[in-house]
Amino acid sequence: MRIDKFLWSTRYFKTRNIASTACKKGQIKINGQAVKPSREVYPMDKIIVRKNQIDYQLTVLDIPESRVGAKLVDIYRKDTTPKEAFAHSELLKQSKDYYRKKGTGRPTKKDRRDIDDYLDDTDDTIKNGFDEL
Repeated sequence: MRIDKFLWSTRYFKTRNIASTACKKGQIKINGQAVKPSREVYPMDKIIVRKNQIDYQLTVLDIPESRVGAKLVDIYRKDTTPKEAFAHSELLKQSKDYYRKKGTGRPTKKDRRDIDDYLDDTDDTIKNGFDEL
């Protein structure tokens, strides 16, 4: 089975067109080599899929006849993605939530209070540090 069809049938991509585009961009690797969408997939191949800034690592167990249901995907592949990849993604998401772009206006009251609390905390630690000397 072609790699783009395999990734589509195991529900890593919504359409085959998106899967083949990912292959053309070099986001799909089989056994460490970037592949074209027409590359054949065989059982026990190691696939790395870069999607949403996460490198999913898969091992092909079997080849499906066609697109399978979400509950049956584990029959055809084994996901060996390390947990650290998901933790890193979660950190990126949390850091982007609070970020304010330049030129979006003055800080809100909450922003001002957070800044004041932070500055007060640093002033207290500096004063306490000098008292100990």
